[in-house]
Formats: sequence, C-alpha cells, structure tokens
Amino acid sequence: MKFKRILAILIVIIIAYFGVVLVMKNYVYPYPYDEYINKYSEEYEIDPYLVLAVIKTESDFNKEAVSKRDAKGLMQIMDTTGEWAAKEIGINYFMPSMLFDSELNIRIGCWYLKTLENEFDNNLDLILAAYNGGSGNVNKWLSDEDYSNDGENLDYIPFPETKKYVDKVKANYNIYKYLYNK
Repeated sequence: MKFKRILAILIVIIIAYFGVVLVMKNYVYPYPYDEYINKYSEEYEIDPYLVLAVIKTESDFNKEAVSKRDAKGLMQIMDTTGEWAAKEIGINYFMPSMLFDSELNIRIGCWYLKTLENEFDNNLDLILAAYNGGSGNVNKWLSDEDYSNDGENLDYIPFPETKKYVDKVKANYNIYKYLYNK
C-alpha cells in the first residue's frame, strides 16, 4: 500500500516535470526559426542556444521589432551594422528594410556574434556587452582601471542597460541549454 502511494507520487512528479518542460519549450522558451538559426549558427560556428538567447532578449521573436535606437528585426541589428555586415558577407545591395527579413537578420546577427567572439577572444560577457553597448565602449572599459582590473575582463559595466542585458542573455542562454541540449 505504501509502495503504491510512493509510486503514484513519483509518477505525478514525473508527469508534472515533463508538463512544465513542454510548456516552457512551447510558450516561454520556444525554438522558432530553427532552420535559419541552425544553418547560420553552424556556418559561423556560434552556439545556436546563444543565438536563441539573444533573439529572446532582443525581440522576443518579433521579426518586426524596432528599438528606440532603430535597431531592427529578430536580433535587433542597427542599420550601420547591417550595412557593414552585408558588405562583409557579400551582399551587394543592402537596404535597412531588409533587416526585417528573418533569414537575413539571423545571418547578420550570427556573423556579428562571430565577429565579436573573435575580437573578444570568446569572452561571453565581453561579446554580449559589445553586442548591446558597442565594441568601442567595451574596449574603452577594458582599458580603464575603474571597470577592469586586468584589461581582459570587465569588473563593472558602467551602462546599467548593458549590465542588465548581459545578465538577461546569459540567463536565457542557460535556460535554452537546459531545455534543448539533451
């Protein structure tokens, strides 16, 4: 009798766990645009879960999103970054409205993450701070003892929005890895 009760409780817990995971995957932490995310994260050797975390944080998967600073699309690409990236990846004709195209936005976002990864030697905090606050600012902070003790890591991010952004993307990244990396 006691064994049956314990078994029933365990079954309920297991069902509840998988139910929560299913809800999280379908509604809170979805994996839309998987074809483009997988294709370009592989092409640019970026973790697809990081791409998902950036998209979740930047636009919450709204391909028509526009920020206060006029960043566009899923990965919130600035017009100047889009123009620069388009030249680098061989797109001869670029217009900012093209950033609303999900495939191109993800392609440019993955290219940009790889560019930042190379610039900041795979340091995730620096990559994300640069994605949000600009690589010029991150380089300034690294050379300022108020923000970096060793010139290689940030001890303090002076832009509150950027600090919050880095923390949020890292949290989303860990959740995506947990939910999908099984």
